[in-house]
This record gives sequence, C-alpha cells and structure tokens, in this order.
Amino acid sequence: MENLEERVQKIEERNKSVETDKAWETSLVRRALLIAFTYLAVAIYFYFIKIEYPWLNAIVPALAFLISTLSMPFFKKLWIKYRK
Repeated sequence: MENLEERVQKIEERNKSVETDKAWETSLVRRALLIAFTYLAVAIYFYFIKIEYPWLNAIVPALAFLISTLSMPFFKKLWIKYRK
C-alpha cells in the first residue's frame, strides 16, 4: 500500500510541475521577455550591420514575433480540430 501512496505522490508532484510549466508557457511575462529579447537582438544586429535607425527598425521584427505568438493558440486549436 505504501508503494501506491508513493506513486500517487510522485504523480501529483509531476502534475504540479507540468501545471507550472504550462502557466509559464502562456504567461504575459514570458511573452514580454521574448519580445524584449527579440527587439534587443535585432536592434544590436541592425546597429552592427549599419542599418539606418536600427533601434526604430527593430520594432517591426519584434511586432511580427508578437503577432505570431498571439496567433499560435488560434492555429493550434484549428490544427487539433482538423487532426481529429
């Protein structure tokens, strides 16, 4: 019986971990960090390759990334719907 209790406890701990990971994956903080890092990486790259107005022009790829992350749940639902 003890073995069963240990197994249930391990499953519950795993479920908590999965729930935390899922919460992180869908959090606004994660999205904001990804957009900020994307913007900074692109802006620095544009700066070094001498693109005019690198800090302004880096907004476009960062916004494109934002749109792609916001639209993924919609496309995921469609994919799941037509896969069944």
